Amino acid sequence: MPDELIVWERVRQGDPDSFGAIFLLHRDRVYGQALRLTGSSHDAEDVAALVFLEAWRRRSSVRVVDGSVVAWLLICTNFVAKNASRSKRRHAIAMSKLPPQLDQADHADDVLARFEASGRESRLRDAFARLSASDQDVLTLCVVHDFSLADAALALGTPLGTVKSRLSRAKRKLATLTGSTDWDIPAHTIGGTR
Repeated sequence: MPDELIVWERVRQGDPDSFGAIFLLHRDRVYGQALRLTGSSHDAEDVAALVFLEAWRRRSSVRVVDGSVVAWLLICTNFVAKNASRSKRRHAIAMSKLPPQLDQADHADDVLARFEASGRESRLRDAFARLSASDQDVLTLCVVHDFSLADAALALGTPLGTVKSRLSRAKRKLATLTGSTDWDIPAHTIGGTR
């Protein structure tokens, strides 16, 4: 590699290839320092990535010492590692203050069992497959996945009024085809059919 000072001058002018050369030259030292400070290879990789991102971002003000930027990179590594450690501690403290999450029973198996016992699952799947693509889409979004009408309109690229009328029409068609008005439909029953 040519003189590092010459390469860094090209980096200051925005040359990404020269920056790549600097990265290859100093990545192991930066990573090693980050690993010593964090004790975790995953965290060390994050710290090293942030150091080189900061070096690129601040390339016009990076100090060159004895023809090399390695000293600046190592000092930056110390700084970034301290910030990462503080962030990790604050996150752990914040998470410890949250109430524990309670397990909640999943009612999907009960609903599925009721559908299977009555034979409605296969009738519903068959009826859904007979609907038009636009009816399937509006039912998938609004009934199966519980999107708001406004969000469904955005996703479908249609006016809100059109979504309302399509949903109403699709529910009526589905009710006619299945002989049911119970809209407690398990997502796996109709979600993937087209």
